[in-house]
Amino acid sequence: MADTTKSRVRFKERADLLDFLLDVSTATAETLDLDELLDNVANIVKNVIPAELFAILLYSERIKGLRIRYAIGHRPEVVKNMVVPLGEGLTGTAAETRHPVMSGDVLSDPRYISALDAVRSELAVPMVARGKLVGVIDAQSTRLNAYTPHDKALLQLIAGRVGFSIENARLYRRVDRQNRLLKTLSSVSQEFSSILSLEDLLRKIAEIVRQLVSYDAFSVLLVDEERQVLRHHFSLRYDQRVEIDNIPLGSGITGAAYTARKPVNVGDTLTDPRYIASHPDIKSEVAVPFILQDRVIGVIDLESERLGSFTDDHARALSLLAPQIASSVENARLYEELASREQRLEQDLRAARKLQKVLLPRHAPDVTGLDIALGARPAREISGDIYDFFERDRSSLLLCFGDSSGKSAAAALYGALVTGLLRSLAQSEKRPAELMATLNEVLLERKVETKYVTLLLMVWNAPARTFTMTNAGNTQPMICRGDEMIVPQVEGIPVGLLEDREYDEVVFAAEAGDVVLLFSDGVVDQQSGAAKDGELKDYGNKRLARLLRKMRDKSPSEIVGAIFQDLDKFAAGAPISDDQSVIVMKVK
Repeated sequence: MADTTKSRVRFKERADLLDFLLDVSTATAETLDLDELLDNVANIVKNVIPAELFAILLYSERIKGLRIRYAIGHRPEVVKNMVVPLGEGLTGTAAETRHPVMSGDVLSDPRYISALDAVRSELAVPMVARGKLVGVIDAQSTRLNAYTPHDKALLQLIAGRVGFSIENARLYRRVDRQNRLLKTLSSVSQEFSSILSLEDLLRKIAEIVRQLVSYDAFSVLLVDEERQVLRHHFSLRYDQRVEIDNIPLGSGITGAAYTARKPVNVGDTLTDPRYIASHPDIKSEVAVPFILQDRVIGVIDLESERLGSFTDDHARALSLLAPQIASSVENARLYEELASREQRLEQDLRAARKLQKVLLPRHAPDVTGLDIALGARPAREISGDIYDFFERDRSSLLLCFGDSSGKSAAAALYGALVTGLLRSLAQSEKRPAELMATLNEVLLERKVETKYVTLLLMVWNAPARTFTMTNAGNTQPMICRGDEMIVPQVEGIPVGLLEDREYDEVVFAAEAGDVVLLFSDGVVDQQSGAAKDGELKDYGNKRLARLLRKMRDKSPSEIVGAIFQDLDKFAAGAPISDDQSVIVMKVK
């Protein structure tokens, strides 16, 4: 608490008082941010007026009352919920009369509204600007007769200066909100029209509305003419997705907005007989219909725990947004109908995905001399990447790693054909290059238009500790040996594309600790959602090599996990545009 004796001595000289008032003017004029301004005012008052409880209450013309906007010492529930009507309590009396009200013993003052049992004195001074009530500065003390005429006069001087600043800050906030509304309206049209999923659209609408109006609950209800109800489609309560009941047309505040074809704004739901209770803490609600071609197709409904939370400006802002919402929702509903027709196809794709999980190995085999881990994630329901392991004997393993041309089911089916053929060819004693050439001939006998496979074949010979590899257009493997990064150069034409192809072969002598990385082009081609200047940036071989060198001492499974984690970090929310598969082998 401030030393009040010292505070009062401070202004014995007129010059001291003028200096103090100059400080007040400076502190209140240096910002248009309302929260910062109120904090400045509170700091000024605390230095010269004793108070255990302090509040700045602002007047709302719409609810005809005062609401605490800044508080020290008051209970949170009081700050959140209390509305003081004009003429009630010492603060309401000060606001109504526009004159200071001082009580040296509040227990004997019938006007006093108890905030804390220990309070004994209260001083309430109104703030007025341009003949308009702005609010009240209220100080409360636990001492009897804590306030003097000197304190009252001083607080009047402060209130007279800060009232204008607070009103200017509120006007600035209103103008800023209008500017944000105009910017939002100019940007949302294209954004809304590009979203074809109704769920995603409604979630985006919730985000956009949040930028304009603060709420505790948000709902979109669409008109169901056949059932004569406003059918619930999307609701958030405290930012969590919830389900609510359908509402008969004409019932509740949303039904009233539908019937009236205009916004309905209720400042106190407990006094409105139309209100349908949805949550015990809700105090105010605004419902705005959205209309397309003279037909109401739905209602946006916002709820708040604060009395009088929504203003006429909020209702107007939502009304301006409503036509764009109406057209976007209608488009999304049409696409939803189309999506339902495609649902059967999606079910078939999911079944194919389950089958592919059976066909592709989920775990690497135990191989003499190697630790192996793998990871894969498709860009769509089904992956076009192929990988498999074929044991020739206990000390020899054939590994295939490739990518089938195209996407989704067609690519996966062609890839399954390739791995099936390899399974029958793997037990032969052919070297990888010979095996690749044979596979190419067999695929051309079953020629599928525009289909081919980029493929890497590797044979691990444990006793010799060598990899023998051949490549048909697939990505080159990376091998990390200490700080050195080795990329064996082995290339060739994809299989299933051209006849009479021969393939080169490379033998790589491995050493203990070598880390061999195989990766599909979906890894290095992953694009970042955080790229600047609108340019999409690829993940790239260099970043992958740096990560491999950094993680070389870790286990293969840890390296696989780190690669996908780094890909997600780099992508920054951008979608996976191509299948991503990784195999890591570490030489024991």
